[in-house]
Amino acid sequence: MSGIARVDVLGVGISVVNRAAAVHEITRWIDTGERHYVCVTDVQGVMASRRDRELRRAHNESGLTVPGGAAMVRAGHRAGAPGMRQVTGPDLMLDVLARAVERGWTSYFYGGAEGVPEMLANHLGLRFPGLKVVGAYSPPSRPLTPREHAAITARINGSGADLLWVGLPTPEQERWMAEHRGRLEAPVVLGVGTAFGSHAGRRSQSWATGPRRLWQRYARDNPAYLTRIALRRPRLRMPAER
Repeated sequence: MSGIARVDVLGVGISVVNRAAAVHEITRWIDTGERHYVCVTDVQGVMASRRDRELRRAHNESGLTVPGGAAMVRAGHRAGAPGMRQVTGPDLMLDVLARAVERGWTSYFYGGAEGVPEMLANHLGLRFPGLKVVGAYSPPSRPLTPREHAAITARINGSGADLLWVGLPTPEQERWMAEHRGRLEAPVVLGVGTAFGSHAGRRSQSWATGPRRLWQRYARDNPAYLTRIALRRPRLRMPAER
């Protein structure tokens, strides 16, 4: 279990980190042989977790659930964690990959539309000379069979990746990481969602295909979040309280 404090935001534990602290903790996992996954969440993730117990569990059982939106940072400051800063998926990816080049860590890219993970690997290889990529795979856009899940897990494990980057839609991404963490040999699994599209030189797939759906979600979740956070103040939880 990670030794990072968390802020309880409506039942979701948001890690008290900034970008440097997140990279430091991930480095520690690899150095010590620990195995964890990383979530990036915001208001929509918190509100979805209120409706979905398994999603809430996935966020709370992660090694880190970093504050992907400004509202999470404000909640942290309100709870007494002034050092918390926003850590977006695209920023986290760049920061960790810079460390990967320094340390010789290998990466596997899983997710995105067909061709996107390969495009991502190429773009990042140009941005980070010396980056070691050991695989890229775009899963079918349908529920996978148990046999397919097992084959994909074996394929990823066979690559020997140190970092497994997951670019699936939320909440599928968080559920996938929580369900597969015990079977994946990579020390670190990072759910960075739309970072795949942005760093591959493409718009986020969700924005490209469903802006109206996203705006409807924001219109529903943001006012509800503000109402509920006024009634239930964020609370700082030390690691021993988790």
